[in-house]
Amino acid sequence: MELVMQVPARSTTMIDRKGHSGPALRTFFRIAGLWNLSVAEQMTLLGVTARSTFFKWKKNPNTTLPKDTLERISYILGIYKALQILLPDETAADEWVKRPNSAPLFGGRSALERMLSGQVADLFVVRQYLDTQRGGWA
Repeated sequence: MELVMQVPARSTTMIDRKGHSGPALRTFFRIAGLWNLSVAEQMTLLGVTARSTFFKWKKNPNTTLPKDTLERISYILGIYKALQILLPDETAADEWVKRPNSAPLFGGRSALERMLSGQVADLFVVRQYLDTQRGGWA
């Protein structure tokens, strides 16, 4: 009789936080540079309050990020990608986040001001707005 060891199948929805954290942080820091974000703005978008943690991540992005931080970065990446699609001029796409916007969602403020509220929901709303503008899912 042969014994077959059954290994529980790993859920495809399970996020490999350790494996995604380094690439996510490195990409976030590249986008932050393109958007000319201050350290304070970057910290707010990442949802981190301790400067020591922020600079530790910046120096060595190969860490395991909290789920909340990965979610925030995911929205930022989606916002960046949507802008690259909507505004093929890279400079215009990168500057869009800081420009005043007359859409009701922004009320004359910039998308960055909305995103800097510190709430993950505001990142989601900006991402959803851009996805809708490019004809994606809302």
